Amino acid sequence: MTAPGLRPMAPTDVDAATELILGNDWGVRREWLEFATTQAACIPMVAEADGEIVGTGVGTVNGPAGWIGTIFIAPDRRGHGLGRAITQAIIDRLESAGCRSLVLVATSEGRRLYERMGFEVQTQYRIMQAIGLPPVDREDGVRPFEVTDLPGLERLDREGTGEDRAHAIRRLADGETAKVVTGAEGGIDGFVIRAPWGGGATIARSADAALRIATARRRAAGPEGRVRVGLLDENVEGLARLTEIGFRLTWSAPRMLRGEPQSWRPDWIWGQFNHAMG
Repeated sequence: MTAPGLRPMAPTDVDAATELILGNDWGVRREWLEFATTQAACIPMVAEADGEIVGTGVGTVNGPAGWIGTIFIAPDRRGHGLGRAITQAIIDRLESAGCRSLVLVATSEGRRLYERMGFEVQTQYRIMQAIGLPPVDREDGVRPFEVTDLPGLERLDREGTGEDRAHAIRRLADGETAKVVTGAEGGIDGFVIRAPWGGGATIARSADAALRIATARRRAAGPEGRVRVGLLDENVEGLARLTEIGFRLTWSAPRMLRGEPQSWRPDWIWGQFNHAMG
């Protein structure tokens, strides 16, 4: 068996990488990989052997924080250090880009590897889901994103996450994909940005603002749809209030950190872009 080599993932690799992941029941990653291979802040990698892609991984530079994800190895290549090699290659590139905090969401299979590489459990994500609601003509307090919202939205995101995700916000936010909640003085108290691959990054200063966004999303989904949100353990109030209005826990996973802790507000985080984005 030829030893795989590592190299950057190119847009022309997306088809093969998507087939590798989908063929092994890890879900559809096409739109995410299309984004990652065309976004300067992303560091997509592949492992290749005999002309075939046998592994993937992606890093994202969010200012001082670097995210790692989409680490996937073909089943017949597991157990030989390839997952560690891809992860380390991404770590090296993130650190070279100035990332002082390295973050990831671990699967049960990956957690042991990441612990050996110096990551520690920081907190836990709680993914909750509820059915949609009947639509209304207008959801009070929630409106479509406007270009003039961009500075306030980016500022709120930095305060909540401790990261700089402006590169993704500027690419993904528009009047169709993003909604905002404004406060009494006109400032932005919360927002949601839907990504093409299904993630929904959501930051809100208060539970009230976040619940307005969640309700607007449920109205948009309708009674036949489903809406998911992703909170951290620190958001005790949010978890309780979502449970009261019908959200139920569907999945959880540890958020792991290597390096400097962020200056952030985990109780402001109500949804994620997902994958290697935060």
